[in-house]
Formats: sequence, structure tokens, C-alpha cells
Amino acid sequence: MNRRFAISLILGAAMAGTSALTVALTPKARAPQAHEQFSLEQMIPARFGDWQIDPSVVPLTPDPEQQGMLEKIYDQTLSRTYINPQGQRVMLSIAYGGEQSKSLQIHLPEVCYVAQGFAMMKEGEGVLPTRFGEVPVKRLVARLHERNEPITYWITIGNQATRAGVQQKLRRLAYGLSGEIPDGMLVRVSTLGANEAAAYQVQDRFVAEMLAVMAPRDRARLLGAGTVQGAGTAQG
Repeated sequence: MNRRFAISLILGAAMAGTSALTVALTPKARAPQAHEQFSLEQMIPARFGDWQIDPSVVPLTPDPEQQGMLEKIYDQTLSRTYINPQGQRVMLSIAYGGEQSKSLQIHLPEVCYVAQGFAMMKEGEGVLPTRFGEVPVKRLVARLHERNEPITYWITIGNQATRAGVQQKLRRLAYGLSGEIPDGMLVRVSTLGANEAAAYQVQDRFVAEMLAVMAPRDRARLLGAGTVQGAGTAQG
């Protein structure tokens, strides 16, 4: 009888501990703050360096079913194509969600492009160097028939840029332990062409020139305030 009673106590304590852990890991939404209100359309300049918007080319867009899902996940999205005098084009897509838990992993480019019929030819990790900090990125190559599209993207969760995958899950777990739901942003740039090394150089230069003309607050939002602060460089 004493043994059964002891086992019952142990099981009860274990169940209580599991319940408490579940509650602790369940994020709680932040109260909206005024400084978090912004517009992607206004935040991202239409012209910078030798780049300007090319309205004749539209970045890859989701099908109606995916679009409906995106509207539930994200508060804002932006899709533009830029061109320079040399005829180089860069497609820029940004998606922002004010309350992100697992949602950002649902519409990663690896998923989006494959759903549109592309084959994912290459996947890898990299670092995009900027004067405001090094941005951890994913590098992809997607192909559909004759269209070969090298892609660079990164995610911000809360105040830090991160790669999709293990880093993203660890960031989300950290916020779960703090009882806070972070906001999140996915930034994607891509170009068309067979030479992926040259494509990534164009993409890196495009991002660097865009960041250089953005307001410090907007730049920190795009890269994650923690990424910018950790750079130890001027933000002017």
C-alpha cells in the first residue's frame, strides 16, 4: 500500500510538472506598441543607388489557395522587381507577421517554389556581409524548365536575423520560454540566370545598397535590431 501511494505521488508530481512546463512554453501575445506600426511600401525605397522599380516583371506569386493562407499568416507583404542601367534585375519579396510562432516555417521559399512546380536544385547556408552586420542567410537554386532562379533569403524573429531550420526553432523556443510571441519577417531576393555565383554577388550588392539608404529604424527592423547592434558600426 505504501509503495502504491508513493508511486501515485510520483506520477502526480510528474503530471503537474508537465502541465506547468506546457503553460510556461505557451507564448503570450505582446500588447501592440506604437513603434511597431509601419508600412513595407513606405519602408523600402522605390529607387536607390542605380536601382529602380521595373513594373514589367512580377516576382513569383503564390496560387490563390496559398495566397489565402498567406493573408492569414502575414500582416503585410511586398513584392517588387528592380532593374539597373546594366539590365540586371533583382526580385524582392518581404512578408511580415506581427505574431509569429510556427507560421514563418509554413511559407519558406523551399516550400513556396516547390508548390509552384519548381525543382529545388541546391540548398545551402551562407552569410551576407553588410556594413551594418553579417546576416545569416539561406542560398537556394530553383529551376522550372528554362527558368533558373538563384535565391537568397533570411528570417528575423523578434530582434534577431536567423536562418530557417534549427536556428529558427531555437529562437522560437527561447521566446516560448519567455512567454512572448515575437514578430517575424521573411526577406527574399532572387535573380534569373545560370551563373549562381554571379547572381549571389548581384543580390548581395543590391541588399547592401538598399540598406545603406534606409532609415536606421527601418534597417534595424529588416535585419533585426540585435543584428545591427551587434555589428558595432555606424548606422547613419
